[in-house]
Amino acid sequence: QVRLVESGGGLVQSGGSLRLSCAASGRSSTYAMGWFRQPPGQEREFVATISARGDTTYSTDSVQGRFTISRNNAKNTVTLQMNSLKPEDTAVYYCAARPLFGSRRAEEYDYWGQGTQVTVSS
Repeated sequence: QVRLVESGGGLVQSGGSLRLSCAASGRSSTYAMGWFRQPPGQEREFVATISARGDTTYSTDSVQGRFTISRNNAKNTVTLQMNSLKPEDTAVYYCAARPLFGSRRAEEYDYWGQGTQVTVSS
């Protein structure tokens, strides 16, 4: 069992930065982790994922060069550093976990946090 709790969301102006954190409990260090987001009125979408050891990452095209996913297994945390934020990044951001690395499909993740709101004003 893995429990995930996100934090770090808030209101920021366009071009600004936010750092989201996901605190994990249980055997999270053996799981691949992912960040997803759900914009208002839209479906949940993939943002980025990182392998269990933290040596491989993958992110969606729209955030490449702006967002960075990382993890610290000693502290059981996963971080999403978001720079150059745009109004279209406004969404509820979720942390998720699954045993194997490489999926961008929400239905393939086993554990989810409650989400944290990110709002980017223009």
